[in-house]
Amino acid sequence: MAGYNPLQFSLINDEPVADAQADLLRARDPAQQLAALLVASRSSTPFTLAVDSGWGTGKSSLMRLVDKELTDVHKARTVWYNAWTSSDEDALEGLIKSVLMRLDKRIVRRVIQSFAERRTLRAVFRAVFVLLVGMLGLAPLVNRLWKEFSVSPQARNATRQAIRTAVQDRVESGDFSPRELLVVFVDDLDRCSEETVLAVCEAVKVYLDVPGVAFVIGCDRSALASNGLLRDLSPAGSAFMEKIFQTTYRIPVPDSGGIEDFVRRCAYDSGIHMLLNDGLVSRIAEHSERNPRRIKKLINGFVLEVGLNPLWRDFVSKAADTVISALVLQYLYPDFYRMLAGRIGAYGDVLSEFRTYRQVRLRLLEVDDDAASDAEMAGFFAEHQVRQPTPGNANGWAENLAELEAQLPSGFPQLVNDRGFTSLIDDLMEQPEAEELINRLRQQPLRSAAEPAAPQPEPYAPAYQAPGGYPQYQGVQSYPGIPGPPYPAVQGYPPPAYPAEAVAPDGPRGRPAQALEGMRILWIDDNPSSVELDARAMRRAGASVEVVADRAEAERQLGAGSHDLLISDITRGSDQEAGFNDVVGLSRGEFYTGPVIFFTGRITPAREAKAEELGAGITASPDVLQQLVARVAAGREARDEPRPYSQPQPQSYQESR
Repeated sequence: MAGYNPLQFSLINDEPVADAQADLLRARDPAQQLAALLVASRSSTPFTLAVDSGWGTGKSSLMRLVDKELTDVHKARTVWYNAWTSSDEDALEGLIKSVLMRLDKRIVRRVIQSFAERRTLRAVFRAVFVLLVGMLGLAPLVNRLWKEFSVSPQARNATRQAIRTAVQDRVESGDFSPRELLVVFVDDLDRCSEETVLAVCEAVKVYLDVPGVAFVIGCDRSALASNGLLRDLSPAGSAFMEKIFQTTYRIPVPDSGGIEDFVRRCAYDSGIHMLLNDGLVSRIAEHSERNPRRIKKLINGFVLEVGLNPLWRDFVSKAADTVISALVLQYLYPDFYRMLAGRIGAYGDVLSEFRTYRQVRLRLLEVDDDAASDAEMAGFFAEHQVRQPTPGNANGWAENLAELEAQLPSGFPQLVNDRGFTSLIDDLMEQPEAEELINRLRQQPLRSAAEPAAPQPEPYAPAYQAPGGYPQYQGVQSYPGIPGPPYPAVQGYPPPAYPAEAVAPDGPRGRPAQALEGMRILWIDDNPSSVELDARAMRRAGASVEVVADRAEAERQLGAGSHDLLISDITRGSDQEAGFNDVVGLSRGEFYTGPVIFFTGRITPAREAKAEELGAGITASPDVLQQLVARVAAGREARDEPRPYSQPQPQSYQESR
C-alpha cells in the first residue's frame, strides 16, 4: 500500500477520558444525567450507585466525566479513591480518611467538639483537640480523629454517629445545597483481593453510611458475585454484600456506528488509518466484541507488529485484509495462533484439522446416517486413532464424538461454537494471500519466554477471555508434582520475565541472587534448536539447562548428577506418547522422580489427563512454562515427597492403556 510509513506510527494510551473533547464513546450524555440525578437525590443520601460493566468498557471514563460534571456545573464536592492501589491493610483507613478530608471543615470540627464535650476522648488529647479545632487545617484534625477512630469498634461507632449527627443538622436546617454533597468515586473494586473488597464495603456501609455522602463504585458486578471473587463468603457475608448497592447503572454496549467511529479515531491517532478501509474497521470492531480496551490493544499490537516485524511490514502493502485477520487471530486467540504458526505435526496443520472437525461434527449432530460411511469422516477418525461411528447406530455417535474431541486440541469444542472465531477463520481463508502468509508465519521463530508478550488482559478481568479460548493457557493448574498454589486465571497478568537479578544479596561473591540460581534442569526434545531460546532465558536467570534429544541421553545426564526439574516434549517422530513413556521409564528405573513439565505444541484433553495422572505440568505457552519453572524453583526445598508415578509402573504408557 503506497504512501504509508511505519516510522510515523505511534502507540495510543489507555487512560480514562476526563473531558468531553476526548470522549469517543458518547458517554457525555449519560454522565450529565447521572450527575444531575446524584445532585437531585442529595436529600436521600446516604446511598451507593454501582457503575456496572465488564473489563475495558469505559467505566472509569464515565465516572471521570460524572466527576467533572459534578464539580464544574453543580459545584459539588468529590473525592476519587482507587481501591486497586490500596493494600488490604490500609484500604479501610485510606477510604475513611479520604472522605473525612473532603467533608466540610465545619462538620469535622463539630465532630471533634462533640467528642470533647462528651468526654469520649482521652484526657491527654482533649485540650489539644479543642485547640486544633480553632487553629489548624483539616489534615491534622483528620489524622487525630483517625487515631481515636481506630482505637476500638466502640470509638468507630461513636465517630460515625457524630458525623451523622453533624451532617443531619445541616440537612434539616435547609442549608444542604449541592455544594454540601460529597460524592465518593471508588474505582477498580473488581480488581482487588477479597480482603480489600470487604474492607472498602465495610467503610462504605458501616462507617461512612451518613447523610450527605453518596458513593459511585465502578465494578463488574458479576466479578463480585457469590460465584466470583467473593465465592468463599458465608451466607451472612453474601447478604451484607447485597446491601451495599442500592441501584446499578449498567453501561450499554456501544452500537455498531459508535464503535466503528471509535476504531477510526484510534487508528487515526496511531497513524495506521491509511491501512484501514471500512471493511477492516468493521472487522476489528466485530472481532473485538465492541470492547474499547481490546480495540486499543489490538491497534497497538498492529502498530508494533507492522512497524517492527519485517514479515508484516512487507506483507501489509499488498494484503492488508489478510494481515488484519491474522493479527486479530494472534491477539484474540493467541493459543490457536501459536499452533497455526508452529510446525505441522502428525495431524497436519491445525487450521485444516479444525475445519475438518467442524464439518465432521456438523454431520454427526445432524444424525445423517450416511455420515458414518463418509470417507473423509472415516479417515479423520482413523487418523486420530479413535473408534469410528457405526452406520445405523446414531445413538452412539455422541460417544464417538467425545472420544474424538479428547484427541483434538483442547478448546476445539468451544471454538467451533464461537461465531466470532469461525467467521474470522473463514474471512482469513477467503483471502487469496492467506496460504502464503501462513507459510511465512511458520518460517518465523515463535516468541520465547524472554521476548515481549502480546498484549494481555488487565488484572482481574474475567470478561476479557476470548470466547472459546483455551482456559488452561490463561492460568496454571495446581499439579501434585509442582509445589505452590495455582496461579488464578482471572488475574490475567502477563507473567514477568525471569529477572536478571533478584533483590536478596545472597548470590556468590556478594552479587544479588538470580531467580533460578543453582537450579539444574534437564530438557528432552528431539528438536533441541526449537527450545533454545527458552532454555537460554532460564540460563540467564541462573539455571543450568542441558537439552538432550532422547531418553538415552537423558539417562546419561541424570546418572551424572541430580536434577531439580525435567522438561519434556511428548511427540517424537511417529511416537505420539514418547514423552509420557520416557517419564514413566525414568521413574521406574529410578533415574528421576522429581517435578516434570511437558512442553508441547499440542495439548488435548487426553494429554492433560495423562499429565495429571503423572503429577506433571503441561503447557504449550512459553509464558506458562516460565511460571511453572519459577514455582518449581521456589519449592525446591519441599521436594522430598515421592511423586504419584514414582511407584512401580508398566513399561510404557501404551501398555497401561
